[in-house]
Amino acid sequence: MISFRLFSFLLLGLAVSCRPDTSSRAAQTAASEAPQQVKDDVGRLVTIPAHPRRIMALAPSMTEMLYAIADTSTIIARTQVCNYPAAIVHKPVVSSYPLDLERLVALHPDVVFTVSGITSPDDAARLEQLGIPVYFQQYETVKDVFRGMRDLGHLLGREEAARQLTDSLQQELRQLPPVTGPAPRVLAITWQDPIYVYGQNTLFTDKIRLAGGQNAVTEKFAQPYPALTREYILKLNPDVLIGGRFGKLDSTFFKSYPELRRIRAYQTRQVYPVTGNLMERPGPRTVESVRELQRLLAQGAARPLPQ
Repeated sequence: MISFRLFSFLLLGLAVSCRPDTSSRAAQTAASEAPQQVKDDVGRLVTIPAHPRRIMALAPSMTEMLYAIADTSTIIARTQVCNYPAAIVHKPVVSSYPLDLERLVALHPDVVFTVSGITSPDDAARLEQLGIPVYFQQYETVKDVFRGMRDLGHLLGREEAARQLTDSLQQELRQLPPVTGPAPRVLAITWQDPIYVYGQNTLFTDKIRLAGGQNAVTEKFAQPYPALTREYILKLNPDVLIGGRFGKLDSTFFKSYPELRRIRAYQTRQVYPVTGNLMERPGPRTVESVRELQRLLAQGAARPLPQ
């Protein structure tokens, strides 16, 4: 027979074992509320709140990402060049260049997102001195863009939204028409005087590859968007030139540089405009940009190149 003392001891043990582990639960809660210390794409350690409630981006491409992934009520502002999606125009404006530091600080963001090359390291340092973390992303491939969107999902507690978005975009990419035949060499200009182009170490190189072409600029320059001489472009002799309608460039660009009328792109009239904010913005519309490039290349695929 179990003694009364032993029976009481067993009941006490049972009660203790069934009691909720409040210390463990408190520890888990504290861990989930603790700020996140992460390394951004340029190698900087950034401390971000566990649940950012006030966010903004200083690059229009990343504003598009935030609208596709985040709770849009947490997006507190846009830059003067952010114009997509349409709903963004209702947000307050913060100048990104030059950076309106006073206006930005007054909005009390929990974190600011930006893209390498858009926001200067000095501006980022000033913001962080004022207690506003700045998280940089950078991309050289379409896969980098998808990875960047998943990273945003993780930082904002929106992993499922980011996963659904990137899975959908990857599926769209797989469904693009197969590319056959030789890959035309494509030169994409961003400015006419001097002539700046999309260099080898830019996202354009991967997008044009996926579209069935290749970047005519094969050399890697120190600057991602190098300025090229006319002599260098003549040596490249691109099959396709991207930067504007043929008629318009014929009366402006090629009028200023008449010797460039010798390049294959001019001789075969494979000179095309692209949608600027698709070409320039590595965001949720990246696959749409690849699709546009593929359509342009298809237009000239049947045109024979001069011998």
